[in-house]
Amino acid sequence: MSSSKFRDLSAGTKSLIVIEQILFAGALLLAVHLNGIYQLIEFQVVPNGFLFIYAVIFALLNQLSALALGLYNSKLRESFRGIFRRMLMCVSVAFCATTIINPLYGSYLLPIELLAIASSLSVFLVSSFRYFTFKIDFFGFGKRNILVLGSGQRAAIIERRMRRDVDRQDFTVHGFVIMEGDAPEGIQRETRISLDESLVEYTLAHNIDEIVVANDERRNNLPVDELFACKIRGIEIIDILDFIERETGQIAVNLIYPSWVIYSNGFASNNHLRNTLDWIFNAVMAVFLLLITWPVMLITVLCMKITEGFNAPIFYKQERVGLDGEPFNIIKFRSMRLDAEKHGAQMASENDSRITKIGLYLRKYRIDELPQIWNVLHGDMGFVGPRPERPQFVQSLIKNLPYYNERHNVKPGLTGWAQLKYPYGATEADSLEKLKYDLYYIKHRSFLLDLLILIRTVEIVLFGKGR
Repeated sequence: MSSSKFRDLSAGTKSLIVIEQILFAGALLLAVHLNGIYQLIEFQVVPNGFLFIYAVIFALLNQLSALALGLYNSKLRESFRGIFRRMLMCVSVAFCATTIINPLYGSYLLPIELLAIASSLSVFLVSSFRYFTFKIDFFGFGKRNILVLGSGQRAAIIERRMRRDVDRQDFTVHGFVIMEGDAPEGIQRETRISLDESLVEYTLAHNIDEIVVANDERRNNLPVDELFACKIRGIEIIDILDFIERETGQIAVNLIYPSWVIYSNGFASNNHLRNTLDWIFNAVMAVFLLLITWPVMLITVLCMKITEGFNAPIFYKQERVGLDGEPFNIIKFRSMRLDAEKHGAQMASENDSRITKIGLYLRKYRIDELPQIWNVLHGDMGFVGPRPERPQFVQSLIKNLPYYNERHNVKPGLTGWAQLKYPYGATEADSLEKLKYDLYYIKHRSFLLDLLILIRTVEIVLFGKGR
């Protein structure tokens, strides 16, 4: 899902989620029905009301697992074989979770064998449905037909940044209307439209669902009356900034103007109740993560000692910039050679030659981040937030990238929206791209978005997509 909000998803994506919920729930009900016919397993009859609740819970657990494994990521670029592998893992994880909560049902608990049959039916039903949707491009259902008002540099962002089919799963671009003041070097390949009739007549004649306002020169150059007429006829009007934000999950920093920030919703971070609840949530999560990962950390320490010698340091402390620009020391498992910065501070890159053999795996599966549990408990970091950067780079980035300092209005995190959406980056251009995602997170920051990021991080860890 490119957007973090369910209401912003296309009709096709929403339909996929609802239909699969019915299929998962139906798999459990079908397993009980078939068992009633063939008497495979003996168990106490469960009243229909309770059975329906169990089916809903079974479906929700499977869908939560599917979300964590990226199966509801609208831009997932996998073959059907890859989707099927993820589906098997999804149902396996959900089966384990179901068996854990099954004893809570008391005398009406379901036999594990029956849950196994329901999980097998889930794999068959949902995989068959996924194969069907994979072949006929189900996500194309319910696309919005958009008209872009403008053909200059601002409008060209859509052409450059959303040129692939996977980027346009929720909409189709009818064309770009040439407006006075637009830069001539804007739209190059897509349809440019020179309107000879009123905007209202054109949009109604071509079944336009949404108009994206993206002209370069707006002062005294917007057809306000015609846009108003389109609006009252049911055609959505959206600014290019809001359009990019909705479709890509990022904020186009180079297009931001101060009034947009002032009048838009979000960006509120000074909430004492939320900050208190955040600390409690982070502390509980940190303790829980420590309890389940200490064996992994112990194995990591042993591997480092065996491969690099018993005198080699395990941990690595590094100064980072945190909330309100205050510095703090981040703690990580050392993944680089001891002489990694003999030539001064450098940004880490994807195939960094300074990374040790063990460090390669630590970074790939994000094991090197586990000691930062201490930073979370200490209050320097949260689980979700912009990744903290080193002071040596921050001053340069603040000077060269607009709004970069806004990242320091929230606590840095172990993972974040930018880590989910953008690959490893080591240049200033990469920092700009990550800033777009960080600003989106800061604007839309909520408990549900944090939860979504944590769930989606599971996919990154399990599939070795460390970022």
